[in-house]
Amino acid sequence: MTVLLAALGAAIGAPLRYLADRFVQQRHDSKFPWGTFAVNVAACLLLGLLSGFALPGWARALAATGVLGALSTYSTFGYETFVLLRERERLLAFANMAASLAAGLGALLAGLLAAALLTGAA
Repeated sequence: MTVLLAALGAAIGAPLRYLADRFVQQRHDSKFPWGTFAVNVAACLLLGLLSGFALPGWARALAATGVLGALSTYSTFGYETFVLLRERERLLAFANMAASLAAGLGALLAGLLAAALLTGAA
């Protein structure tokens, strides 16, 4: 049952990722992968928030593993960084790596803090 809930969540998260990525990227005239950056940071923030709550296993499988696992995309981040390097856009590739790591961890911590404030654990 848990696997099916994770799959259901992924069926929600993957199209959300695609739509959000296209929505963001179409608004930027840049080689920088803003769409992937935005969905990964959003997923980190939401994962941090969810991690601060005592969710039952089925809800964690559905939301964290399924929806947020499919919403975020490490493989696309890696591929887009590689493409920037191949196109000799070294500064953008480095910026993508550094900003993604910093913003992702920052968003995760912000989500954890928000959950702690909401649950009174802070």
